[in-house]
Amino acid sequence: MRGLSCLLVIQLLLELPLPEACEHTRGSPRIVGGNDAMNGSWPWQVSIRGGSDHICGGTLIAESWVVSAAHCFSGDKSAYHVNLGEYQLQNPSESLVSFPIKEIYRHPSYTDIGSSGDIALVELETPVSFNSVIRPVCLPASSVEFPTGMACWVTGWGDTQYGGSLTAPKTLQEVQVPLIDRDACNSLFNTGSYTDDPQGIDPIQQDMICAGYPEGEKDSCQGDSGGPLVCEWDSAWLLAGVVSWGVECARPNRPGVYILLPPYADWIQDHIPTISFTVRSSANASPLGALRNIWGASPTHTRLKQAKRRGGPLGLLGALSHCLVCLGLGPALPAMLLLAAAVPMIL
Repeated sequence: MRGLSCLLVIQLLLELPLPEACEHTRGSPRIVGGNDAMNGSWPWQVSIRGGSDHICGGTLIAESWVVSAAHCFSGDKSAYHVNLGEYQLQNPSESLVSFPIKEIYRHPSYTDIGSSGDIALVELETPVSFNSVIRPVCLPASSVEFPTGMACWVTGWGDTQYGGSLTAPKTLQEVQVPLIDRDACNSLFNTGSYTDDPQGIDPIQQDMICAGYPEGEKDSCQGDSGGPLVCEWDSAWLLAGVVSWGVECARPNRPGVYILLPPYADWIQDHIPTISFTVRSSANASPLGALRNIWGASPTHTRLKQAKRRGGPLGLLGALSHCLVCLGLGPALPAMLLLAAAVPMIL
């Protein structure tokens, strides 16, 4: 009966329309201290515009939704629009598409730059048509914990040095940075060696994560705010954080600070009930691109798998989770679907 129920679930899955998948591979191999990105290599990258000016970054997470930083929006929604498929700000490509904004939802806990809740959801007036250079990133579920030392990427069109803007033609920049333990990051900021350091003890709160190098030199900067901090894990690109704040840019022992995505998974799903999240299984595996530990904490790794977090038929999802085990297909949903097509012929 158990095997039969699994086959019935798989057949039902094959009859369901498949949603547009988030990005599991980048179109090409692979900010301060960064490099020019390759065109189309970060297809979820968004430019938030105030009139004709680029003011912030953002990340495409669904066909009508972008996530950015709350501090990027102080005016009416009509003052902003969203550009997708953009590569060089001063040399618009044929892939560039602009969208007016239907609504902006700033998290209710946000008060000011440096505070918790510096995250916003931007709803577009019309859905996006996905293509090779415009695709959504994968979102981590609330249970996902990104390991210290994991090598992640920041992208944007922000300043390339503190007070120095990106030079023409203003090509999208990318830089790789390791994740930093929250306690270690708080210890750095608590030294108070810079006059513009945040006031108070432990400014890195529970919904924040740091990323950078002890020597500085590589960092996000002004104009990158709201943009993505993404990590590749088991061939899936996950949005780990949103560029939030920092002490100038690329200062020694002052890494960039990002708002973590997992603590806001429920809030995001409240606004987008059909959105999917990436959750971790219990199997251990080393994520791709882990850097050596340079901040003093030992990284821990787990394998990830795709699943819809809420909003779907619970019985179906529970059976699907069971079938991944009973048919021995592992955590990869695409592999399961391919094998499912062959099961009736095998039996």
